[in-house]
Amino acid sequence: MNEQNLVIIDTGCANLASVRMAFERLGVTPLVSRNAADIEQADKLILPGVGTAVAAMRNLNERGLVPLIRAAKQPLLGFCLGMQMLAEASEETMTSEDDNSGALIEGLGIVPGKIRLMEVGNLRLPHMGWNQIVHDETHPLLAGIPSGSYFYFVHSYALEVTGATLATCDYGSPFTAIVGKDNFFGAQFHPERSGSAGARLLQNFLEL
Repeated sequence: MNEQNLVIIDTGCANLASVRMAFERLGVTPLVSRNAADIEQADKLILPGVGTAVAAMRNLNERGLVPLIRAAKQPLLGFCLGMQMLAEASEETMTSEDDNSGALIEGLGIVPGKIRLMEVGNLRLPHMGWNQIVHDETHPLLAGIPSGSYFYFVHSYALEVTGATLATCDYGSPFTAIVGKDNFFGAQFHPERSGSAGARLLQNFLEL
């Protein structure tokens, strides 16, 4: 496992160091890179992300990473906003500095569904803290992680439940906690901040 070529795609977000250290604790030393050759030659890819969809997609486009990610043939796992960028689009509102405020933000279009503001009733947004995921315990990405396990979330927008949903979470209403389509996977929570369950998910990804 130590020889595995794992590349964390350098999206310019702030949590690259914590993601890298999470894999180092598993005995894998990942490379953080935006270089096309590194990404194409990787055995596995990680797409991290924090912040807003507007800034994240802008970073991907400015760094020329969009076609590389869409063309990836190896397993790829997105975290948090990294997962959300895999979707078709996001209704996250534009920041005030953008001219087309309120427009739908185009995503990578890799997994079905749109990112929507969570419907939480009287609960607070953002959804922050530990919550349980529910799944049918059949997918290898979730091996050894019982349905009902807790993971750490920080978000206000979420992917609607679709046919590609591998696990759901409920916070006022159900949303996609883990998504998977072909070689692309996404986790809405932060595996690197989710203790032993998060570490097991990362280990499972390395073994896919």
